[in-house]
Amino acid sequence: MQKNVGDFDAFIRIWGGLLMLGLGITRDSAPLMVFGAGKVAEGITRFCPMLYVLGISTTEIPVKKTTNRVPLVREVRRSKNPQAQYENY
Repeated sequence: MQKNVGDFDAFIRIWGGLLMLGLGITRDSAPLMVFGAGKVAEGITRFCPMLYVLGISTTEIPVKKTTNRVPLVREVRRSKNPQAQYENY
């Protein structure tokens, strides 16, 4: 079983599941208790069967890396004139 639930997603599942579990207990609702317990279990094990079936993973968010970074105006000004770093912008 490979993890397919990320940190923030697991946090939300655990707290939301605990909330649903508590509401199910106070309202005596078996479906709400079962669904809440399932969400808590998904958050703890960090595995969601529905995400697995859909082929989705929230463990890593892809970050677009750029190699050609354009320097800011302040950086250009500082590189040309070292005293420019003391100017007010």
